[in-house]
Amino acid sequence: MDDANSRVYPAFFVSGEGTMSSFRALTEVINAHGLFCSLYADRDSHYWHTPEAGGKVDKENLTQVGRALQQLGIELIPAYSPQARGRSERMFGTFQNRLPQELRSHGITTMQEANRFLKEVYLPEHNGLFTKEPEDTASAFVPFTGHVTGHVTGHVTGHVRDTLCVQEDRVVGNDNTVRYKGLALQIAANRHRHHFVKAKVRVHDYPDGELAIFHGPRCIGRYQSDGLAIKQEMSKQKAA
Repeated sequence: MDDANSRVYPAFFVSGEGTMSSFRALTEVINAHGLFCSLYADRDSHYWHTPEAGGKVDKENLTQVGRALQQLGIELIPAYSPQARGRSERMFGTFQNRLPQELRSHGITTMQEANRFLKEVYLPEHNGLFTKEPEDTASAFVPFTGHVTGHVTGHVTGHVRDTLCVQEDRVVGNDNTVRYKGLALQIAANRHRHHFVKAKVRVHDYPDGELAIFHGPRCIGRYQSDGLAIKQEMSKQKAA
């Protein structure tokens, strides 16, 4: 929700809130409107590590979301007081009071249908009713230039997709594969080098389930959620 005018940007149903749903929401906002200055968030574990329950957040030990926002230059601000969370909680209350009845009256029973209704019907109506005129009508969004320099990892990515994802460091095995979540991601030989054995690489795990391997700033492989290289799958489809 925009602090200046109470406009809700992305809204969607998911089976459970977490890191990937946060990345999805942030991606939708940035792709549609550009970068923003700061994000006021609650202290859920996908935003912050909190050493003691109910205590101060650890701003040095970043979560995946915290790391991505820092790379984008967006300040993540923890909400401590009930007053700080009041506006979003009131907005959630409005959604929770109105949406069940709206979905029931339209005969919507699946998450896919609900998300389509939310995007195409409910959210425009909601914003039409509750968006307020901001004190300053100038946009606070900054166009995304397409290049991000990582303050944490030091790498440069060419698309917001490669920042708003889970990033995990790995070392390539003797069989030129990378192990990740029970998968063996095979790295194909390329014109830059024949193998990456023992090299330190970075796995990108995207909200849509796809995976990628980066060696420094260079992507050396992209994969489906089952670990099959996407280029291999494309060539199979062409052959068929």
